[in-house]
Amino acid sequence: MTCPVCGIACDDIEVELDDVSVVTRNACIMGDAKFKELRSSHRITKPLINGKEAPWSEAVDKAAEFLVNAKRPFFFVGSETTSEAMAVAIEIAEMLGGLVDGNATICHGPTVMAMQDVGQAGCTLGETRNRADLDIYWGANPEDSHPRHLSRHSIFVRGFFTEQGRYGRKVIVVDPRRSTTAEHADLHLQLKPGTDFEVLSAIMTILNGFEPHESFTDVTGISREDIHKAAEMVKDARFGVIWVGLGIASTRGKHYNASMAMRLTQLGNKTGKFVILANRGHCNVTGFNQVLNWSHGFPYAVDFSTGAPRYQPGEYSCVDALRRGEVDALFCMCADLGAHLPKIAVERMCEIPVVSIETAEGPQAFISDVVLPGVLDAMECTGTFYRMDNVPIYARSFCDPPFDFTKSNEDTCTQLRDAIIQKLEAREKAKEEEAQAKPQTTPLSDEEFGQRLDKLVSRAG
Repeated sequence: MTCPVCGIACDDIEVELDDVSVVTRNACIMGDAKFKELRSSHRITKPLINGKEAPWSEAVDKAAEFLVNAKRPFFFVGSETTSEAMAVAIEIAEMLGGLVDGNATICHGPTVMAMQDVGQAGCTLGETRNRADLDIYWGANPEDSHPRHLSRHSIFVRGFFTEQGRYGRKVIVVDPRRSTTAEHADLHLQLKPGTDFEVLSAIMTILNGFEPHESFTDVTGISREDIHKAAEMVKDARFGVIWVGLGIASTRGKHYNASMAMRLTQLGNKTGKFVILANRGHCNVTGFNQVLNWSHGFPYAVDFSTGAPRYQPGEYSCVDALRRGEVDALFCMCADLGAHLPKIAVERMCEIPVVSIETAEGPQAFISDVVLPGVLDAMECTGTFYRMDNVPIYARSFCDPPFDFTKSNEDTCTQLRDAIIQKLEAREKAKEEEAQAKPQTTPLSDEEFGQRLDKLVSRAG
């Protein structure tokens, strides 16, 4: 089976399932925990309205009512669902003229902006496994965040052109901490926090035949010997990969840091082959960016209020719109915003109607006015995930959800969309009937208009 947890989307998982337990093979600790959700005691299996169980049709109708009555609804499309479900949720957002955003807004959004700024020289995970002889982890600690990353796609795996495995590769880790991944590094650049831009600039300066400024060591905390060694390793690589994590995009400089990393990739291609990949955290966080891109031209933080998509991170993105209090209804699918957003954003969510598609109890379910039970994708329904290297993976199901009112999150969104369309049509019909019920007035002729105008002027005089 395909694992629906992190951006690697491992497709070699074996699952044994019975009525009370789940046993997995090849899955990491995170994947194993996800598959065990199938038999979890805190699974949400009944629709909820204000915390109380309600019929499915009533819950869908109530959710549609909240969204239709909102003047500025916000749609947050989470990552742990299929691209097909995302497409329907985005369609609803466009239909109602709302805002739409996804997990990239609070993780690799700056990296996505850097891709727009510079362009990404990428490849598949298979190529990194079979070809790379230099792995650079910049602001990433995959041994913790992607437990099978090192063994399947980078350091330890033996590939077609990398038969020696770890012994035929060099590893650079750029991290202010001595992380678990740094323990495997040939060179650990332990920079001062917030100096990624300066370190990237120094490596590019050396590759271009010049020396970094004399203040480099004082600013970054890295010796000249180490930065020259890193530049030489880049220059000597036949196939190098820069794996950028949230560390590069979450410090001072934001997307400018990732832009410099992509420019370093371009410079590395002058002496060998170099690519750059983002260590995306969730199984389909890349999928949301892909779906919104090919449907409306922008990766995240899009506003449909004018009838055409507008893109502006920092204005139309989730935290910013909630913080300013301009959102008057929220739809959240497969994401626990209540547990992860800043306090001021969660406080705003508590003040407005919230509709959530959730699989388990948690902060998001507690603050939701309507909870529609979610379906576990790649387990209980089929669908498409985009892996961290932008390759679509088709994940098939192996069991059914514990309810029969919906087959998938896509089906739930489709039913919600149909309910919204019915309400919009009923509203338009009511407006037409109201207009017809009003007494009909005939326009004045020029002569009558002149007479009334003369009377008004004489009264005013």
